[in-house]
Amino acid sequence: MKQPGQPLAVRTILERLVSIESPSGSEGAAADALSAIVEEAGLSVERFDNNVWFSIGRGPKTLLLNSHLDIVPASEGHPYPPFEATIVDGWLYGRGAVDAKGSVASMTAAVLRLHAEGWSPEGGRVVVAFTACEESGWPYNGLEVTRPHLPPISAAIVGEPTDLEPCVAQKGVLILRLDAKGKSAHAARPHLGENAVVTASRDVVRLAEFQPDRVHAALGLVTVTPTVMNGGTARNVIPDLCSVHVDVRSTPAYTHDELVALVRAQVESDVVVHSDRLIPVDTSPDEAIVRAAVAASGGRPFGSPTASDWIFLSDVPTVKMGPGSSDLSHTAGERLNLAELDRAVDVYHNTILHYFGA
Repeated sequence: MKQPGQPLAVRTILERLVSIESPSGSEGAAADALSAIVEEAGLSVERFDNNVWFSIGRGPKTLLLNSHLDIVPASEGHPYPPFEATIVDGWLYGRGAVDAKGSVASMTAAVLRLHAEGWSPEGGRVVVAFTACEESGWPYNGLEVTRPHLPPISAAIVGEPTDLEPCVAQKGVLILRLDAKGKSAHAARPHLGENAVVTASRDVVRLAEFQPDRVHAALGLVTVTPTVMNGGTARNVIPDLCSVHVDVRSTPAYTHDELVALVRAQVESDVVVHSDRLIPVDTSPDEAIVRAAVAASGGRPFGSPTASDWIFLSDVPTVKMGPGSSDLSHTAGERLNLAELDRAVDVYHNTILHYFGA
């Protein structure tokens, strides 16, 4: 029988977590399982809804390790049962293995190893928080509601699949709606109306040629992409309204307000902000957490086009880093290489030590 304080192997932790179906809003069983693993290793666990956190150390300098317990639903065409953690040729298959239970398992194993080694950060604290509803994100986000319960954070690591490369910047998402307004008339007498579809189409062409010119060092240029157009009510009626949704992938080179103003200057339509909460974020390569992650991983800092819960840590130096390829997230073939999972434990373990100067 395993003695208290002896941590489980990371592969065992991941197998247990992947075997639990935990879509956004239904993470309770995963939170229960993780709490039991941590408590069995001798640490106490705090909980708020389906969000759990634990820590080692007591000092004011606080490093947060965060990832999420929720997953997206299973896809069609999984090669193996999505909630049975099937191991084939050194890969663990299952929904959530990459996004992001691999990060959860390896972060847990790394901190439990430090605890078993008797290590505690001098003048500091390592807080590990695994939260709910990252995938759905709105109107409830686990990290957003949990952070007020945590101690003040000095720096953070967000566990998401990056092939264990340190991500130091991520794009934001700004969703706009263009409302082109016209005047209805019979299609046989178009001169009596004003065609909103034509107005919206001119705006789409303008935006296809529009490029904000500020370049972010890690993320490059902002992209502005019309994605959905809806207009008209009948085949023989001149449409008096046409709406176009525009997907803007932003960088810290612009505020969202600046980008809204730039788009308004390009189009005839009214511009309505549909969503602007997913802000772009970045961390200077000179920050201690970046230097620690680079030293531990041997990787090079890079920028990511995908959003994460980092947006709720935009006020502190943060690195996004975890095992697995983001190309496999949400796919039927989602799988994590077990050698990379083992390495992730070492990378997190050593990043923590480097950050605290150990």
